[in-house]
Amino acid sequence: MNKGAGIALTIVLIGALGTGYWLGSTEKLSRTTPAISQTVAGKEPARKERKILFYRNPMGLPDTSQTSKKDQMGMDYIPVYEGEEDGSPEGKNRVSISADKIQKLGVRTEIAALRDLTRSIHAVGRVEANERLTYTIAPKFEGWIERLHVNTTGQSVSKGQPLLEVYSPELVSAQQEYAIARQGQHDLQSAGTEAQAGMKQLAEASLARLKNWDISEEQLQALSKGEKSRHTLTFRSPANGIVIEKKAVQGMRFMPGDVLYQIADLSSVWIIADVFEQDLALVKPGQSAKVKVNAYPGKEFSAKVTYVYPTLNAQTRTVPVRLELANPDGQLKPAMYTDVELAAPGGGKVLTVPLSAVIFSGTRQTVLVELTEGRFEPRQVKLGTRGNDYVEVLEGLGEGEKVVVTANFLIDSESNLKAALGGFGATEHTDGKSH
Repeated sequence: MNKGAGIALTIVLIGALGTGYWLGSTEKLSRTTPAISQTVAGKEPARKERKILFYRNPMGLPDTSQTSKKDQMGMDYIPVYEGEEDGSPEGKNRVSISADKIQKLGVRTEIAALRDLTRSIHAVGRVEANERLTYTIAPKFEGWIERLHVNTTGQSVSKGQPLLEVYSPELVSAQQEYAIARQGQHDLQSAGTEAQAGMKQLAEASLARLKNWDISEEQLQALSKGEKSRHTLTFRSPANGIVIEKKAVQGMRFMPGDVLYQIADLSSVWIIADVFEQDLALVKPGQSAKVKVNAYPGKEFSAKVTYVYPTLNAQTRTVPVRLELANPDGQLKPAMYTDVELAAPGGGKVLTVPLSAVIFSGTRQTVLVELTEGRFEPRQVKLGTRGNDYVEVLEGLGEGEKVVVTANFLIDSESNLKAALGGFGATEHTDGKSH
């Protein structure tokens, strides 16, 4: 084969190979193109991924990071996505929580509404004898105790019951003087008017002396009828009650003014309650109260404030308040400790929120207001009178606004409210993690 024929054969082979490659490529493209077209046609548009701006401390601390990391406790920092930050002054502290997180955390709200705010004042008191119903047996003359009819402390006595019999030379002398004056009046009936008047004055002076010595009317009538003077004088109980003090001993000598008995009528008792200084403005005479004692669990006694003392105990910062209550069964004993609850009436309807809704700090009070479902905002408020379960709101909140009453304890620090609320609200984006 010559040189020209070889070149021609080489060209033919190259052309054949090129044609075969082109035909094979065309056939392969024709087989794959419909599948590719079908895949592209059936594919949904790609979802746009949110952009992470930075990562926030999971414990609400003022610490952010441009990259994902863990804190000292091993907790993942929480991502903050584009569109979630709010540069407005009001929006910086707002927080959003998903519905499932609200349910898991137990977040509950209540409406700020107008209510009659009542408040109970609690104080510790003690039972004391009613001073108006306390009686003292103290002779006004010198003498000796001849006989005791009541010889024990705590013994019950009734009005008119004999307590003791005493002997006194002065008493015998006064009775004899009165008897002589009475006899003189009888003997001078026929005498002149001046003599009769003088004897009458003597008899009246002797009778007044005996009355001043608390001689019973029975004995005075006996002397008036001409009976002989008695050697002893009987002292009787002036009222129904209990002997709370007894100093009389049979045979002892007593001097004028010595207290031999003290008798207390315990059908009505006093309670002296120590009310704190800050509650004093809410306590008025005539105010009703409930009294409880440890001796009778579950039982309440009704009392009424009768007097607010004008003095204050500088050590306890309390003011004594006197209450009076009936004690017909004698269940309340002097010196018993009591728990006193005074009901302070309100001054009409005022705007209130539950006490549990308020976050107290050293300088301010804050509530979490629900703006929309799942979105909350901290609001500083000014408080007024506190009741049993509710507190008056003077400023910062309107009627009908919803406030969080549970789970607001998640705010770690009032001084760093924004960061704490940020950690609170970021749980919306960490459903797959457990922090």
